[in-house]
Amino acid sequence: MQSVLVDKIASVAIAADLTHEIRVATDIPCEEGVLIAVEILNNKSGYNTLELTSGRMAQLKRGDIVVGALGHRKALFGYSGHLPERLVPGDTLQLLNLGGVIGVCDSVNPTYGNPFDCRVLGVVLHFPYLGQRVGVPARVGVQETYDEPEGSGIPKVPVVAIAGTCMNSGKTAAACAVISRFRHNGLIVDAFKATGVALRRDILAMEDAGARNTGIFTDFGVVATTSANAPALTRHLLNDLSLKKPDVIVFELGDGLLGAYGVEAILHDVDIRSRLTSVALCANDPVSAWGGVKLLREEFGIEPSVVTGPATDNDVGIEIIKRRSQVEAINALSASTDLGDLLQKAVGLGSRAARVSL
Repeated sequence: MQSVLVDKIASVAIAADLTHEIRVATDIPCEEGVLIAVEILNNKSGYNTLELTSGRMAQLKRGDIVVGALGHRKALFGYSGHLPERLVPGDTLQLLNLGGVIGVCDSVNPTYGNPFDCRVLGVVLHFPYLGQRVGVPARVGVQETYDEPEGSGIPKVPVVAIAGTCMNSGKTAAACAVISRFRHNGLIVDAFKATGVALRRDILAMEDAGARNTGIFTDFGVVATTSANAPALTRHLLNDLSLKKPDVIVFELGDGLLGAYGVEAILHDVDIRSRLTSVALCANDPVSAWGGVKLLREEFGIEPSVVTGPATDNDVGIEIIKRRSQVEAINALSASTDLGDLLQKAVGLGSRAARVSL
């Protein structure tokens, strides 16, 4: 065990409540969610920031000592990688995402260049035993079961799900536009992100838009969701926020309908599907909008309430979507109030905005 001074602690490690002076050990468990300390080995001119536990984005540079978490990533836009099978101090890994997930990079999107290389220093220790200098490997989030409890009497709350055809299709922008409008209309809104890879940026944006309570899968020790854990995580997050009795819950399904993070498994889950009051689809272009609507209808038995995203950036895309898919199309940026009002009507909630007398 040795002491290490850390320059930056990634947001994936927020639950560990670390200081910038940590203790590390050399016996590193190669398990998803284990926190490790690394040294950044190269400089980058782009895609070169890290989300800190504060939520701020900090530029990384060669020589920085960083705490992140072992994990995998399966990204269409960005870096993909897997967990190492064995790890000792001095080994080189790569930083896979902005939230601090570290693994063996096996696929690079040329738009972002090569990833940061990281020299492993050791596993981060925490000391759970009061008065004892016995350190154990620190991990991401709370390690607990997160499946739905039976007979829990979960309140029925209207739920709006924001799905997308792929990454970067405008899901978070749409979620924030809807949350903001709901909040403006006097509704109490809670929100969460159900799938993806560790990064708190999206739920912080939801909080900024007016969400009262938020949640994300990393709160439960999950670095990146899969089809194996995504449905149980989603049920848990739905239940947890429903117990807080908001007027409505808005949640984002990170990645796309055909991605590797478990969106399909969630939408195939009968219990979850029965709790979805309304679904909005974000699409990058009219063809993906048409295909996404077709997938929702034919594979999942879901009729989307609206299509939004870059496909609706002008009237050309909106008209094509309406004509070919017979679904309303509204842009989340230029017509955010219309989008929010349509979804508020879709879930059967009236406005509770306070009237101001002049």
